[in-house]
Amino acid sequence: MGDIVHQSRITITRKNGPTRKAEIEGFPEPVYYGVHGGIKKFYNVDPEEEHAATLDHIVGAVGG
Repeated sequence: MGDIVHQSRITITRKNGPTRKAEIEGFPEPVYYGVHGGIKKFYNVDPEEEHAATLDHIVGAVGG
């Protein structure tokens, strides 16, 4: 097995409903995850504020 080249250090806390805040070591601003559009309709939730879903970030990372 090779050497570890990176280890993510992330703290995730739930805010309200589906909204979560991720604090990623090395970055000054948190990343917020939540629901929007069809996702909030599917789960029948109405968050105070819409945020990109974790699925959006995964698709962006793979497509990038």
